[in-house]
Amino acid sequence: RFNIMLGDLSMTPVALSAQVIVNCQAGGDCNGGDPADVYTFASEQGIPHSSCEQYTATNLKKDHCEDIDICRDCTWPPCPVNETCIDKCWAVDYKKYYVSDYYSLDGAEHMKAELFKNGPISCGIQATNNFEKNYTGGIYKEYIQYPMLNHEIAVVGYGADAETGEEYWIGRNSWRTYWGEG
Repeated sequence: RFNIMLGDLSMTPVALSAQVIVNCQAGGDCNGGDPADVYTFASEQGIPHSSCEQYTATNLKKDHCEDIDICRDCTWPPCPVNETCIDKCWAVDYKKYYVSDYYSLDGAEHMKAELFKNGPISCGIQATNNFEKNYTGGIYKEYIQYPMLNHEIAVVGYGADAETGEEYWIGRNSWRTYWGEG
């Protein structure tokens, strides 16, 4: 959404750090979370570029939200010969990106309009065991009578199957390249 809002195709795309959300316990971790808390954090605290904290898809055992845990440098000056320099890292200045407005949507037509106007949206799904273990690509279908939202994805588009006319959403998941279409 930041890239769409900026509208300058010559700029380097902005990729925000999902790991900071996990590290700062800002409403989401690898066991689920609340997107509203993530948006509140992004609105009040800001989120740095992903180059500050690469996504590792792991929960930390304690809160790692000090500046040195969010964006650090351990490369300069070079470590003197015969020293390990393990603790020779320091916080670096980093730009934070803020969310100015967030809201809920319901219904396919509202979601399509939002995607068209502003770009990707977050969407809660029930990530079943079958979805997690067996999805490898294509249109995924699984009927769940009483779905319980337990996972958040980014919906980045939509379409319809050319042969059947069946409508579908195009989603981006956070489970790294080993899952799905990678």
